[in-house]
Amino acid sequence: MEAAPTLRPLAGSPAGVERLLADWLGADAPPPLSVLTSGSSGEPRQVALSAAAVRFSAHATADRLGGAGQWVLALPVRHVAGMQVVVRSLLAGSSPVTLADHPDLASATRALTHRRRYLALVPTQLHRMLESRRDAETLAGLDAVLLGGSAAGSDLLAAARAVGVLVVTTYGMSETCGGCVYDGVPLDGVQARLGDRGRVLVSGPVLFDRYVDEPALTAEVLRAGWLHTPDAGSIDRWGRLEVLGRLDDVVVSGGVNVPLAVVERRLLAHPSVDQAAVVGVPDLEWGSRVVAYVVAHPAARPPSRAELRDFVGDAHPREWAPLELTVVDRLPMLASGKLDRQTLIRETASRRG
Repeated sequence: MEAAPTLRPLAGSPAGVERLLADWLGADAPPPLSVLTSGSSGEPRQVALSAAAVRFSAHATADRLGGAGQWVLALPVRHVAGMQVVVRSLLAGSSPVTLADHPDLASATRALTHRRRYLALVPTQLHRMLESRRDAETLAGLDAVLLGGSAAGSDLLAAARAVGVLVVTTYGMSETCGGCVYDGVPLDGVQARLGDRGRVLVSGPVLFDRYVDEPALTAEVLRAGWLHTPDAGSIDRWGRLEVLGRLDDVVVSGGVNVPLAVVERRLLAHPSVDQAAVVGVPDLEWGSRVVAYVVAHPAARPPSRAELRDFVGDAHPREWAPLELTVVDRLPMLASGKLDRQTLIRETASRRG
């Protein structure tokens, strides 16, 4: 039997959580709910979010997308992205349609009754849906597909847009009520700038209240109204933010700083690579050893280590090229849909003894 739904931390079936969120949003001055972070970089934490912040985020999203609408729920409701799918639907006067309750995406989409129809995905989900002609056609019929959770390769975005899918890339986290920067531009009322070492700082009404039972960590990351994110970024002359990856994903290998996320994106551009992940593990000789895990494209032969090293070296310093390559059938994923990097790091370390 499934446990009773709860708001602290958010958990339960989609229907149960929807009922709780509807009451919470309709209450006068309700206490914050809490959501668990994905745990992609360590232990999950409870993030307290006020009703005002959650509402602001949902309304700002609707304004950016061209109007409130009903959503297909394809993400875990206990994490912030899935929770916001429910909230956005409720504030539009409807209920989300849970993908898992239907045999396929097309039937779930047909169950939507609102004039405007939306879907939120992570890149792995979008990639798999594009492999189905029927799913691709269904995606193209939606008003927008929000894509977040991790960086999306340029080839994936191009493939989606080539078949008429309106993809909107998002950047955000539990601490910002989910996505707060869309296609590089902050939502209205949200500000983004760069701090030391290019750290991405975010301010605005979407910020969380605190980490539950962790006042020291709250004070460390939330200062003078700005959230000091763990990510590095750049801002172009038009003011668009590009997230380069986590600051702690820059490792020193052979005395050279290697931005793992940039190497990962380069590998994803290789025609034989379907999915890729790059991690750094301690190494006596190199300091950190850059290791790549790739899933080969179904229609291509698996790429070799030398081939991928040359491919990375053609676009970036040769020192950034992975020293080790493992071809796998699939990459480990967290329940939130994000890559489970900690598992890859542990597996690499155990293999090397």
